[in-house]
Amino acid sequence: MYIKKILLAIVLIGLAVAAYFAYFVYGAMFSPNTAFDTDTVSVYISRGSNYQDVRKQLEPLLEDIEAFDALANQKKYVNNVKSGRYIIEKGMTNNDIINSIRRNNTPIKVTFNNQETIEKLAGRIAVQIDADSLALLKAMTDKTFLKENGFKEETALGMYLPNSYELFWNSSAEAFRNRMLKEYKAFWTDSRKAKAKKLNLTESEIIALSSIVYEESKQAKEQPRIAGVYLNRIRIGMPLQADPTIRFAAYKLPKYSNTIIKRVLNVHKEIDSPYNTYVNLGLPPGLIAMPDISAIDAVLNHEKHKYLYFVADAKRLGYHKFAKTLAQHNANARVYHNYLSSQGIYK
Repeated sequence: MYIKKILLAIVLIGLAVAAYFAYFVYGAMFSPNTAFDTDTVSVYISRGSNYQDVRKQLEPLLEDIEAFDALANQKKYVNNVKSGRYIIEKGMTNNDIINSIRRNNTPIKVTFNNQETIEKLAGRIAVQIDADSLALLKAMTDKTFLKENGFKEETALGMYLPNSYELFWNSSAEAFRNRMLKEYKAFWTDSRKAKAKKLNLTESEIIALSSIVYEESKQAKEQPRIAGVYLNRIRIGMPLQADPTIRFAAYKLPKYSNTIIKRVLNVHKEIDSPYNTYVNLGLPPGLIAMPDISAIDAVLNHEKHKYLYFVADAKRLGYHKFAKTLAQHNANARVYHNYLSSQGIYK
């Protein structure tokens, strides 16, 4: 009788322990365990992160981090952390959260506009993905990569077309660069290649000219006409005489660092640089800034006309006046220069 009572007690205790364990497991796995008010939050796990790194991010987001720890150990997540961007929804259970951060790496939108240099582009991308700016710059300027894909230092920036792209946040610097090369190749359709060939210009030369067109005007409707002017000059062997290339050349000199050239003067036109299109025939060695796709297509689909000159329009700032003769151009230029002087702009 005594032994039966002991056995019964043991069974009851066992059942109680089992019930408690089942309750604990159910709570750890299937009870909501979020502590944020928004519908979702994103968790960013860098390459090389361990469980403690993940835990630090999750702790302020969860009601019971210890319960999460217990299940993470049980499901062996603590030794199987994966990098990426993961979304946690309000009301998720620990089981849901672990499944999400284990499997559901969610892409992001990476966006960049008209960056002036490849260094600035690397910095712009570094704030959007896990790769840092130094790694990005190294990948984007890798000489072997550039040579294998028909680029050089002066034209490397031209591979990156300003737009929004869907990538994984944990993309490496090389993965980002390779994706942009893929997008660049996709941009150069057979139709665009045929138009470039008809102009007797390479893809990099089209990009270089587009960068000048874009720096001259941000008005997409006017860009084809400006492109037509420069192509007319190239056709007759006339220097491009593009002021944006003069500014680009000047800003590379210590004398003009931390300055803004609002008015291109004769002294600027004497700068010794391959980018000085007042003294050098043809296109510069590379692009002077990242052009919009609109400017690239403006060159490929340029307006056919007989204009050889243009100058900013003092009455419609942002637009230009075009001329077929030098005399007409000089008259237009005097009006604009008088406007600059009236505004106190002399350099």
